[in-house]
Amino acid sequence: MFAYLIDIWDNIRSVISYITVVDIFDIIFLSAIIFFCIKLMRETRAQQLIKGVAVLAILLFFLDQLGFKVMGIVAQAFFNIGILAIIIMFQPELRRILERVGRTKMSKRLPFLETTTDEENNKNNLAINSIVKACENLSRTMTGALIVIERQTKLGEQIETGTIINAAPSAELFGNIFVPNTPLHDGAVIMRNGLIHAAACYLPKPAKEELVPKELGTRHRAAIGISEVSDAIVIVVSEETGVISVAEDGNLKRNFSGVTLRKYLTERLIHIAPENQKKSKKSNSEKKNKKAK
Repeated sequence: MFAYLIDIWDNIRSVISYITVVDIFDIIFLSAIIFFCIKLMRETRAQQLIKGVAVLAILLFFLDQLGFKVMGIVAQAFFNIGILAIIIMFQPELRRILERVGRTKMSKRLPFLETTTDEENNKNNLAINSIVKACENLSRTMTGALIVIERQTKLGEQIETGTIINAAPSAELFGNIFVPNTPLHDGAVIMRNGLIHAAACYLPKPAKEELVPKELGTRHRAAIGISEVSDAIVIVVSEETGVISVAEDGNLKRNFSGVTLRKYLTERLIHIAPENQKKSKKSNSEKKNKKAK
């Protein structure tokens, strides 16, 4: 028994001796990718499909080992087309994974994706002012509203379902669009490049609709749904309570005021160049020093 344990230890040492730093990082990266995929597929239809594929694969393997020749042929054919079948079955989940990877902070920092200009910031500033003022008015009158601000992920599929407007945003225009029983009130307004690009657009349902609280209506569910498949910021005004909510990355935050909504949108839509950020920090520190004196 002791000699057997020594042999096992020697085998482990021999394996460890061949492991390099590159191998360690290789294992870490693979583990991180697997963990990331499991996290994204958790509580979705893909999780059940993976369980079914795993059970079927194990069953076919044991039948093949027991001498079932026909089942062995089936198992071989199954594994030959397995990768293609998984891609077809998991197409929505794989698309969601790739979209989410494309929306990571690292991808946004790539030099060729940094296209924000002062003109765009000015447009976004005007849009933020109009949205905040409109949401305050709509909240006060308890008029339902759904406003989608497009960012890097283009929303062409949703825009095609609505009516193209291409108008400068204003609180009055938002108010007219969302007046009940008017042609454009039912659906979402989609903003692109600081303009009201389209209205009466239909948005997708959430992937985990059964997990959304039942008290949330169709507008809130649509907001969560589009924020799951894009990097858009979605503002919702409830027609029952007048509460202002914001959906981003599949999460819904509620009870915004005009002040907090303005701050939230400014932080996400107004981009300051690195050199201007340094100047801003320097001026702020100088002001604090003067106050301290």
